[in-house]
Amino acid sequence: MDRRDFLRQLSLYTAGALAAPPVLEVLSNPTFAASTPPTVNVVKGKNYEELTRRLLLSLGGMKKFVHSGDKVVIKPNIGWDRTPEQGANTHPLVVKTLVKMALEAGASKVQVFDRSCNEERRCYFNSGIKEAVESLGDKRATIPYVEERKFVPIVIKQGKALRDWIFYKEALEADCYINVPVAKHHSLAKLTLGLKNSMGMLGGNRGRIHQNMGQNLADIATVIRPKLTVVDATRILFRNGPVGGNLRDVKVLDTLIASTDPVAVDSYATTLFNLRPEEIDSIRRAYEFGLGEMDLKKIRVLEA
Repeated sequence: MDRRDFLRQLSLYTAGALAAPPVLEVLSNPTFAASTPPTVNVVKGKNYEELTRRLLLSLGGMKKFVHSGDKVVIKPNIGWDRTPEQGANTHPLVVKTLVKMALEAGASKVQVFDRSCNEERRCYFNSGIKEAVESLGDKRATIPYVEERKFVPIVIKQGKALRDWIFYKEALEADCYINVPVAKHHSLAKLTLGLKNSMGMLGGNRGRIHQNMGQNLADIATVIRPKLTVVDATRILFRNGPVGGNLRDVKVLDTLIASTDPVAVDSYATTLFNLRPEEIDSIRRAYEFGLGEMDLKKIRVLEA
């Protein structure tokens, strides 16, 4: 199945013209076979707008990912009622710059959203992300709250633990989906990075996802396929995550990491916490699914 067939199914289902939920079948062979080593780009600096631009330039520019007229979804972590300094959410300046660059590349629409864990209005406001997006003053850029009516059921044909779930329609339909997690400790998953951040696109009882979390996240990753993952490590929450709250749990690294390979970028990010990729179950399972490279020796790291 290609993307066009899937979107046709999705459109027919939401219009009431298809009785059965869309079936996603994207992995013809669940083994990873890249023709060239995946690349992870790393930049460091204290000016986060300049840092974000430098990162995208090192990847070939935003126009490599966003084309004129594209509908873009940028998915940060806005899950918690925390300030930027507390490190539980993606930094607002990183999000703002990515939105601005997507608009400069010709996007017709850029949406920023997350299904938050704490009360959504407080999360959006106290994270600084709502103000950052709205400060652009561009009607093409919005930061809407997630609406329950926009979740649609998807059959996950390759799923080993999850055979179906409800996903946010806006994310599935986006021409370009950019995943922008904050790097932080997680009490159950050890770390929350790009693969875990996609849980913000799920409806239903997400507590179920925490049972057999690694495989569940790998199954979800067969559905949510970002064109680009940008890991925000400007400041990391190295303990008491994912909620945090104490500034003593935050380490300022002034670092951004990006890759088109969602497994490789998460794998490299584990090193910030003195861990190895194979210690994170979701990374190992996604690698086994053929969704990216986990072996750090096979990943090219480019520091710009």
